[in-house]
Amino acid sequence: QVQLIESGGGLVQAGGSLRLSCTASGGTLSSYPMGWFRQAPGKEREFVAAISFRSDRTTYYANSLKGRFTISRDNAKNTVYLQMNSLKPEDTATYYCAAYAGVFPNYYDDDDMYNFWGRGTQVIVSS
Repeated sequence: QVQLIESGGGLVQAGGSLRLSCTASGGTLSSYPMGWFRQAPGKEREFVAAISFRSDRTTYYANSLKGRFTISRDNAKNTVYLQMNSLKPEDTATYYCAAYAGVFPNYYDDDDMYNFWGRGTQVIVSS
């Protein structure tokens, strides 16, 4: 079973940047479309971004995050990344990576379509 491990979270000032990483143990990520989600305190988990496993690396983003966040992957390193720029206090959340289990990109923004999840990495953006 694939186990996902997120890293790279931390405390950053508004306007700053962070790059989150998601690696896998017990399996390879190369055959999975991958997604990032986030959950702020007291709020439901929400979709952030997703990326195809195919060579075209097609990406999808939550509309509100386009232009600030970038998802990418390096299959040779078995790692998926989330580059976050121009961070805002409202980006404060726990960020999770997940492996997609359906027929991508159907319902790519629905967390029910993802079957393997990491434990998350916390991002705090101070004003």
